[in-house]
Amino acid sequence: MDDLERLPVGIVGASGYGGVQLVRLLMDHPKLKLAYLGGDSSAGKSFSDLYPHFGNFVNQAIESVDVETIAERCKVVFLSLPNGLAWKMAPALIEKGCKVLDLSADYRFSNLDTYKTWYGGDRTDGETAVNAVYGLPELYRERIKEAQLVGCPGCYPTASLLAISPLLKQGLVLSETVIIDAKSGTSGGGRQAKTSMLLAEADNSLGAYGVARHRHTPEIEQICSDLAGHEVLVQFTPHLIPMVRGILSTVYATLRDPGLVREDLITIYTAFYRSSPWVKILPNGVYPQTKWAAGTNLCYIGVEVDPRTDRVIVMSAIDNLIKGQAGQALQCLNLMMGWEETLGLPQMGFYP
Repeated sequence: MDDLERLPVGIVGASGYGGVQLVRLLMDHPKLKLAYLGGDSSAGKSFSDLYPHFGNFVNQAIESVDVETIAERCKVVFLSLPNGLAWKMAPALIEKGCKVLDLSADYRFSNLDTYKTWYGGDRTDGETAVNAVYGLPELYRERIKEAQLVGCPGCYPTASLLAISPLLKQGLVLSETVIIDAKSGTSGGGRQAKTSMLLAEADNSLGAYGVARHRHTPEIEQICSDLAGHEVLVQFTPHLIPMVRGILSTVYATLRDPGLVREDLITIYTAFYRSSPWVKILPNGVYPQTKWAAGTNLCYIGVEVDPRTDRVIVMSAIDNLIKGQAGQALQCLNLMMGWEETLGLPQMGFYP
């Protein structure tokens, strides 16, 4: 495709981990071109100065953020910003005709009161927020196709929801028994310097954080409640693992029908995700590893049943920066544009 025919895309927050993943994916996409890179602290710097390995591919400078400039150059804008900033820009961009994909938490909640309870601050964009679509294609594919504004899920919710969705949608488990134990690599904490992410702090160690109060909890509960048709509360505990990329989410729940066996559930999961090219249901007795998904937009799911406790155990592995962030956003854009869901997205992982 000629460069003039490609869809012009902008990234605001281009210097963070989400932004740099988006740049890499956009450079490989056959129907998109990078028209704008925006940032605050990095404005005026060449992108290849920040990331020298892009030197032969990206010659653009990062510019100060200006809505008029963005809308003039771009048809699509990815907002890869800290929470609380995207909502100040999205309404103006949409009014100017741009499609917007927000990678922060600003547009993940149908109820802004929930957002304000967990993230704080005031919001004046209620009319815009009510039209946002939650960007998990495996659940909301048809709505995403018609969307102008998509709130892309967090990495923990993506892995956890893909693991639990078939069970809640079909009422196969007691929803009050859902427990999610999840572990993430250090890149999930972003690029800003944090003491807990230092090699000397994180290496050779494993620990929980945000216990009983992590901000992804209400996001997971919102979608679980939608699937189940009634309010669902979950117990969610995240952990930091001393690796760079990847999330492994292990979900436990009590089965309504203790007669269900592993083979039954694998059949149910395979049918549920039959139209989802990025979800791979593993065979009997095979459990996912994060390395399998590294560098890809894939989610690997393994299912087990413990007949002693009548519990189902579902394990889900993704790359937190791809399926959990930039890749999922691009998957949503493919749907919004009427393109193949897999277009321009990596399917082969880094291994070993």
